[in-house]
Amino acid sequence: MQRIESLENVETKRVWSVRDFAKRHQLTDIEETRLLQLFGHFATASELLHNVQRQPRWR
Repeated sequence: MQRIESLENVETKRVWSVRDFAKRHQLTDIEETRLLQLFGHFATASELLHNVQRQPRWR
């Protein structure tokens, strides 16, 4: 066990629910399932954004 006296220099990371992320970014159910298998129910925003596979949107 380690006691932390000050939290001034501690960085926080934004953690998302994978289901909320998939809903917000309009991902398919297959892609949502793949992310759930990869990370579990929660992951950081950067992990999700770097591992999502989307079809390109052509004009």
